[in-house]
Amino acid sequence: MNGGLLALPVAVPLLAAALLVFVPHRGAWHQVTGIGASAAVLALSVVLLAQTAGGDIVLSHNVSGWLPGVAIMFVADTFSALMLVVTGVIVVSCLAYAFATGDAGHRLFTPLVLMLSAGVYGAYLTADLFNLFVFIEVMLAPSYVLIVLAGGAKRVAAGRTYLTVNLLGSTILLAGIGLVYGLAGTVNLGMLAGSARESTAMAVAAGVILVAMAVKAALVPVHGWLPRAYPFAAPAVTALFSGLLTKVGVYAIFRIYAVIYEGDPAYGWIIIAAALLSMVFGVLGAVGETTMRGILSFHMISQIGYMIIGPGLFALSGGDPRVAQLGLAAGIFYLLHHILVKAALLVCAGTVETTYGTGTLARLGGLVNRAPLLAVAFMVAAMSLAGIPPLSGFVAKLTIVRAAIVADHWLAYVTAVAAVLVGLLTLLSMVKIWNGAFWGHDGEATWDEPADTGATTTVARVRPKFALVAPALVLAGFSVVLGVGAQPLLAAAETAAAGLVDISAYVAAVTP
Repeated sequence: MNGGLLALPVAVPLLAAALLVFVPHRGAWHQVTGIGASAAVLALSVVLLAQTAGGDIVLSHNVSGWLPGVAIMFVADTFSALMLVVTGVIVVSCLAYAFATGDAGHRLFTPLVLMLSAGVYGAYLTADLFNLFVFIEVMLAPSYVLIVLAGGAKRVAAGRTYLTVNLLGSTILLAGIGLVYGLAGTVNLGMLAGSARESTAMAVAAGVILVAMAVKAALVPVHGWLPRAYPFAAPAVTALFSGLLTKVGVYAIFRIYAVIYEGDPAYGWIIIAAALLSMVFGVLGAVGETTMRGILSFHMISQIGYMIIGPGLFALSGGDPRVAQLGLAAGIFYLLHHILVKAALLVCAGTVETTYGTGTLARLGGLVNRAPLLAVAFMVAAMSLAGIPPLSGFVAKLTIVRAAIVADHWLAYVTAVAAVLVGLLTLLSMVKIWNGAFWGHDGEATWDEPADTGATTTVARVRPKFALVAPALVLAGFSVVLGVGAQPLLAAAETAAAGLVDISAYVAAVTP
């Protein structure tokens, strides 16, 4: 692939968004353009993954003809290509779901989603810290509107919390980038390789960036904003955010720690501590929640902790590249699995709310009889999240535990035990949702009929539209495929991890 084509994942959604702003919101123009542009980026990402699967790097040095040093530098390796593919799947699925729920009813909805996705793609492709900041802001700006687009006091309050915390995180990020530039005179990742191991000041400056990424990723103890914001957005928006926004923070932590710190073992205990606290606090926070999306939002924090175990085990590897690669590969596989499974669960929760008017467990029940396909999608995704074989969640947790044991460090052993125990608590939460919403007798929730009838229909008589269930079935199906046939993705994750352990090819590619 020509390296210049790496700009297309950013350019195509932005151009499509600009076009749709001037297109009247009627007919199928927004659906065709939005899903078509996203599907095109997904197809390009698959090609890119095929070309980088052997560990090769495809590079565009000089976007828009700028001189080296100020050029917007894009680079794709196996890790970024994997993230592009899974992001493309989520964007297409959530756009289709939004059109089915009516969340895309506002004329600006599709352009905003396309702009958001362009920012995410750019964040995965850039090899420059300042451009990372720019693309994160491109991603966040439309998200501020999307979270409150449908209106309502609760959504406005959630949007206020979301906006405040993310602006603070962005300020911290920009300050960290400024400190790095002041010390090194560059923000190019290749030129910063290993600098945190050579200079304490650089380690502190890069640490400020990692703190900002922890805020974006909702790691404990800077996690409180997520359960106060995500459950109150429109269902399609919550599912979209779950697969995109926090994962950019996780990706950046992987990349920065691998390149700038080169897996410095001095900070391993900090990363493991953040991972363990996120796992435990997230799963315990779900205990007190009474709504489907509330429970799932807290579990998002818990599952992000599992992902961060990857760089933690990298740090605990003691310089053994085999151990480091295993740890990072486990974290990457978990990251990819979680994006798909969590989106499936949130689509299921959103479908329940859209169809029955509530996600409160006390008002639901008996949906397994009224919505059997939805029940199947939820059951598969929920069991995968809990780590039940033969689904992708089982493979993801097994690789985490295996990598922790191979690391042969007492802190890694604690991590392995915690991973198993938190998995059991996750299973209990999924059973809680199943028993409250899908099992038992019909609940008391109602679904309003058109205003001219003035009537309501009880849960017992309402069935969700297939268009609402289909995205969940597709996303849950990925968990089955990636569980039964896990080897190709495991191999790709190992290749991606190898590129993070040995960064020589990446550094050579991105250094002017």
